[in-house]
Amino acid sequence: MATRNEDRKMIAALLREREGYERRGEKDRVRQVDEQLEHYGYEPEPEPKEQAPSGRTSAPSKTADASTPTGQPAAATTAAAAKPAAARARGGAAAKADGGKAEPAKE
Repeated sequence: MATRNEDRKMIAALLREREGYERRGEKDRVRQVDEQLEHYGYEPEPEPKEQAPSGRTSAPSKTADASTPTGQPAAATTAAAAKPAAARARGGAAAKADGGKAEPAKE
């Protein structure tokens, strides 16, 4: 009589064999392997019942990085705000407010 460890090894080998037959669609061979699995005392685990997801009960909130209050992406507003500051740094007091372009300083 086979030992329990040998039965486990045989069941593992039969399950691998069965998987190959399932992939190839050989239903008659799958049935034959199922008979052998039953002979060795294998009982398949019952399929899990379909359950509704648990957890969140309210609608998800919006994330902070989705957009700014103006509706523009955050990168666009940051770049626009940085433009006048860069112009002031380049042109000093002569920087124009209309687009941040400065006239060259006269010496």
